[in-house]
Amino acid sequence: MFTAIGNSTGAITNEKVRMIEKFSFCTLRKEIVSCRRCPRLVDWREQVAREKRRAYINWDYWGKPVPGFGDTRARLLIIGLAPGAHGSNRTGRMFTGDSSGDTLTRAMWKSGFANQPESVSCDDGLQFMDAYLTAVARCAPPKNRPTPEELTNCRQFLLDEITHLDGVEVVLALGHLAFQGYQMTLASMGYQMPRLKFSHGEWYSFPPPLPSLVACYHPSRQNTQTGRLTAEMLDAVFQQIRTGLDG
Repeated sequence: MFTAIGNSTGAITNEKVRMIEKFSFCTLRKEIVSCRRCPRLVDWREQVAREKRRAYINWDYWGKPVPGFGDTRARLLIIGLAPGAHGSNRTGRMFTGDSSGDTLTRAMWKSGFANQPESVSCDDGLQFMDAYLTAVARCAPPKNRPTPEELTNCRQFLLDEITHLDGVEVVLALGHLAFQGYQMTLASMGYQMPRLKFSHGEWYSFPPPLPSLVACYHPSRQNTQTGRLTAEMLDAVFQQIRTGLDG
């Protein structure tokens, strides 16, 4: 379903422009990886990395904030919630090493945004074509629930990515918190946005320069095992995006 949203206005101040120009993806990655702003998340991610899961006892866990990954010239920006404790927090790459990553990468591969259907580790050869993957929170949170304050602390990283990914035409938000977090990031950039309802498969169109926004259930094990999100449903969302970009 397509919904056109009018009268969305905004501007980036000269101060923000100067700040943005100082960044590169390399320096941004370093800032993300070294971040220790949220004591609760620092303690949890490092505890998980020390104690490990039995199945990964021989792994050297990443145990740090996870930067975005993908094609920096992408037309598609995918935003998730946060790294999984034994997925991205173990491997150091977004949506890698757990069932959520398997589900997402397979759908991206089917729709031509990935070169392979699996995302196992940082050295598995995975490449994204025309897509960039990130999240509203960069540290694995206890019970997969970052606090509002922790999300606010992380927002600058997403803002920096958005301002550098200047070719994005579609943003795919995986889950309600990512959907909401993206809108709050736009608000912090000066855009006045209407309140949008999260509904799986909903496509919101905005006046330039904003890209379209697509809502999708998160490919978590909870959603896939209960049937709330099926492979067919996720494939349909990516096919809709592919058609929108190439149509």
